[in-house]
Amino acid sequence: MDRENLITPDALQNRLGDEDLSIICNFMYMPDENRDGQAEFEQGRIPGAVFFDIDKICDQSSSLPHMIADPAQFSIQMGELGVSEKDAIVIYDGPGLFSSARIWWNLRMMGAKNVRILEGGFDRWNRENRPIDNSTPIKPDHANFVADFDSEQVVSAGQLLSMINEGEGTILDARSLARFNGEVEEPRKGLRRGHIPGSISLPFTNLVSNGTLIDNKDLKEIFKPLLANGDPITTTCGSGVTAAVLSLALTCAGIQSHYLYDGSWTEWGGKEHDYPITSNKVEQDG
Repeated sequence: MDRENLITPDALQNRLGDEDLSIICNFMYMPDENRDGQAEFEQGRIPGAVFFDIDKICDQSSSLPHMIADPAQFSIQMGELGVSEKDAIVIYDGPGLFSSARIWWNLRMMGAKNVRILEGGFDRWNRENRPIDNSTPIKPDHANFVADFDSEQVVSAGQLLSMINEGEGTILDARSLARFNGEVEEPRKGLRRGHIPGSISLPFTNLVSNGTLIDNKDLKEIFKPLLANGDPITTTCGSGVTAAVLSLALTCAGIQSHYLYDGSWTEWGGKEHDYPITSNKVEQDG
């Protein structure tokens, strides 16, 4: 087990200005939060950072939010941000481990090898009085990003339905227990309540402390009973964002074979679909 997918504020600050370093900011908020991530980025950012708009660098042909983009489109958009797949890439969000994991997963699926998440995010960086650039952002120099898409790590609704029908696979749901149990409305309007039949509740917040992952030993203890049957693992959530926190945690715990359901509950729980759901309640996480 390792923490090579994470980077401390000290380590990042020591590398600021390195030619091979690309810093990506993703301030993402839920629809009901009424916050503008782009505007907050423009007000202040880690020096050298560029803004990754999760709702623009995605499959624009899909009605679902921020689905993974076509590799050719992704290559163009990352090149416009001045990011190469060969760079040492550091990603940060506000709280430390929310949407940053989605960008980490996205870049890894597109072939970037050296991708890390800033522990504690911008909130910790700012709290520790580290360098912040408040000037008007300038357009970065163009870079060449060559995507090598690993499509086998992305699961579709059809594939997930087949797994359920055949009784194969372990599905981990990163949403809150109340959402999993169907006790509260979904943040996105128009979605049914409940969860995918046979899935297991594992709120991503259970794996996060002070804006970063809990210790690898603790991650391993959490995953051990959930993965005892050796079935393939699929992570899911509301829209494929915090599912990536589970994917990151699995990777840090040394579990390399896992998949992410990109459409997640926004697709599965949509009223235009008839995918099976259940609201059988569980009393505790996991």
